[in-house]
Amino acid sequence: MSFIADTDLVGDIRPAVNFSDRPSGEKIDMLVLHYTGMKSGKAALDWLTCEESRVSCHYLVFEDGLTVQMVPESVKAWHAGISSWRGRDNCNTFSVGIEIVNPGHEFGYRGFPDAQIKAVNALAADIVKRNAIPARNVVAHSDIAPDRKQDPGELFPWKDLHESGVGHFVEPERISSGRFFQKGDEGPPISALQVLLATYGYGLRETGRYDSDTETVVTAFQRHFRPERVDGIADQSSIATLHKLLMNLPDQDTT
Repeated sequence: MSFIADTDLVGDIRPAVNFSDRPSGEKIDMLVLHYTGMKSGKAALDWLTCEESRVSCHYLVFEDGLTVQMVPESVKAWHAGISSWRGRDNCNTFSVGIEIVNPGHEFGYRGFPDAQIKAVNALAADIVKRNAIPARNVVAHSDIAPDRKQDPGELFPWKDLHESGVGHFVEPERISSGRFFQKGDEGPPISALQVLLATYGYGLRETGRYDSDTETVVTAFQRHFRPERVDGIADQSSIATLHKLLMNLPDQDTT
């Protein structure tokens, strides 16, 4: 497949072979950020563009800021897998994906270089503007697939992205002592927590039990919105940060 880049921020085009058509009339309204989780950027590019992998992504951003496009935005890349956000499944259908070169938790997770983040922020801002993507729909892979994924992880600077005009962010509440909820707890407060997480967008059922699914979703929430401590325990800081997010939704994100 040959194509023209969707943005002049692209420095190279390396067509992938794994993609499919978006359903007729499907509007792009989500941006998903990933890390590659491989030992090198070259290995990631080779994997994302080979048939054997059965995966692909629209963009890949290297540590020096080079941005490669592999799939045109008009078609569906295979980057999100089994996923859910704000009551909708199969996020590949309506999303654009950015892979960010980083070895990830398996191969020596580390911070993202400034040149790379500058390129990601510029690319994300361009994608969001062209597709009118709501702030709450700029998500981590771990947000939409919390039982499977950790990327882009707790070291990704979501605040910097927000300051570039992309995504939803509030300053996390300070970690302090106080009441907390953890796996095994039950009752109305757990139901309320589950409802709040689902209201924000996470695929979580209200059961009234702090089960494995709840722990997994709280962990994903912390990676994105309260990264100072990622432990799956719903402490006062995590709960207060969630409340702040819901109370400070942009107008277009309230429905």
